[in-house]
Amino acid sequence: MHASHAPEWRRILALYWLTSFVEGLGVSQIYAFLPNRLHELGLVEPEVGHLVGITGALFFVSGLPLVPLWGVWADKYSRKAVIIRSALVEAVVFGVIGASQQVWQLVAGMLLVGFQLGNTGVMMAAIRDVTPRHRLGLAMGVFAASSPLGFGAGPALGSFMIDQLRLTSGTVFVVAAVLSLAIALILAVGSAEVRPEVIPTGSTVRLAFGAVRGVMADPVVRWLFVVYGVVFVGRQMSSQYMSLLIHDVEHTPLSVAGSVGLVLGLATILGAALSPAGGWVADRIGFRRVLVAAIAGLAIAFGGLPVAPTVAWLAVAYSLAIACQAIIGAMVSGILATEVPAERRSATLNLIYLPLYAGGIAGPAIGASVFSAGLRAIFYVAAAFLVGGLVVAIAFARRPGRTLSPAEVGDRTRGAVGTTDPAAIDPLE
Repeated sequence: MHASHAPEWRRILALYWLTSFVEGLGVSQIYAFLPNRLHELGLVEPEVGHLVGITGALFFVSGLPLVPLWGVWADKYSRKAVIIRSALVEAVVFGVIGASQQVWQLVAGMLLVGFQLGNTGVMMAAIRDVTPRHRLGLAMGVFAASSPLGFGAGPALGSFMIDQLRLTSGTVFVVAAVLSLAIALILAVGSAEVRPEVIPTGSTVRLAFGAVRGVMADPVVRWLFVVYGVVFVGRQMSSQYMSLLIHDVEHTPLSVAGSVGLVLGLATILGAALSPAGGWVADRIGFRRVLVAAIAGLAIAFGGLPVAPTVAWLAVAYSLAIACQAIIGAMVSGILATEVPAERRSATLNLIYLPLYAGGIAGPAIGASVFSAGLRAIFYVAAAFLVGGLVVAIAFARRPGRTLSPAEVGDRTRGAVGTTDPAAIDPLE
């Protein structure tokens, strides 16, 4: 895209930052207050525990087949339309969850989540295309902060509405729906279309699944996808049940928010603040070593959650977990950016969502089946999956790395600046 025709990058960055923030706010409220919403619909706590896992898996079921397609559709037709589509579907999902009178209606709403995914990579590509090279690191870093801040704000806002304003959790989701609808309107009126320099041609299905075949032919990618998939199984298994664990530790009923907003909000913001330290260390000792250390830290954090005697313990352990999760994602992106050949870089970074979606389906489903053994058993099983991921990561770290030229490394690193774990930016992405 020629600079004379490029949209003003600060405007694009501001609009997409706000879009990502509101999405993070709404999605974090699903994690935080879905148990409260199910309780409002008449379920008792054991039923809530099982259904939280099932609905968590539904996040990703309908979206998995579409993962390779959103980027192709955006580049072929319209990035702006793909991003607005996501905001509109979010509004529908949050609205249905908030307005549901029966459990089956809420479940139907959750099935729509798959059609809201696929916008983060498109926004990052657009920001990268319009931002001057000397401002790219700043722009991507600013954008990367938007979703963690939204994830911190969502539970805090919801807790205030439930416990201080005496509103229902259904109202919390309705407000999120209104905010998402407002974002869609703002994007429609205020954002410009950002077209890629090279428009892909040919069949969408051929382009999308051809990219999948090409990416999976790379042994480095296969190893990382296995590591990331196993890690994400454990991560999603535990994330779905954090709010129930908080209620259990402080002995509060599901009719109130309790300390959910404090623990999840504080942990998300503190964990995001701690995560850049991993990048600093990786620049000195290597991405692979830090990846192994972060997975070990995440396993320790997950193992510490079920033995937490106080809410303060939960906040500290979960902050460590969030920081390690973000570092893992950054290390995966860094390895892909420095060891994957140039012609496969963009496709690989987009398709990193595949193991996330697979783990996002398996993790909550396993959690729902383990719940009958007790709430804390879920976190022990999640920690065990992390130990398995650690073993695979150690084996990968011992394999010889691919050496690229300095020019390739520099170009690849610039493309990955500010890129963190897509699921740390948005656990549904």
